[in-house]
Amino acid sequence: MKLPSLFQWRILKLALVSLFSRAYTTKFPKIKYEPIPQFRGRPRYDEKECIGCGACAEVCPADAIDMTDSAGALPPVRTFIHHLDTCIQCGMCEKYCTTEKGIKLTNEWEFVGFSPQDFEHGVKKELLLCEQCGGTIAPLDQIRWLVNRLGPLAFCNPTVMLVSHKELAVVDKGFDGGEAYPGRGRRITIQCPRCRRKTALAA
Repeated sequence: MKLPSLFQWRILKLALVSLFSRAYTTKFPKIKYEPIPQFRGRPRYDEKECIGCGACAEVCPADAIDMTDSAGALPPVRTFIHHLDTCIQCGMCEKYCTTEKGIKLTNEWEFVGFSPQDFEHGVKKELLLCEQCGGTIAPLDQIRWLVNRLGPLAFCNPTVMLVSHKELAVVDKGFDGGEAYPGRGRRITIQCPRCRRKTALAA
């Protein structure tokens, strides 16, 4: 009779030890499981830090983030909806976030839900519209972030300057520059790049 090899004896020993030993496992759900800090869990938007630039939606490889502009709403808004049932937790949205704080991967690993809304998380940002054509320029928070980044250089662009001045209550919200700058009133208004070029060439 051929005796078992050394490797087979090790397997047999391990099987016997496991058979007569207590199960080695966590005590979930009595004790909540805490993943490691590097764990890539459910992404979450930060309402205050997100500027609505749309970088997260552009770089998402799974198309798990929907970005929708509603220019006809009052006020006009840009809506972001993150679909967890499509997300692969790759971390690209966090990596390429303009502010580096607008969207972050959390340690949430329990994805239980009973309706599609349970797997959705979003944020809304007010849009800044062109006063000439009504087109979308950018989210208002993105312009405010740009003002803080540019500092004094923000005064080089009338649109950015007016947003800054309205925040500081230097000019009224209904200011259009018409009477203060006769003949060039349209240049001192909030405009998209296309209308800015037209009014600059026409003046």
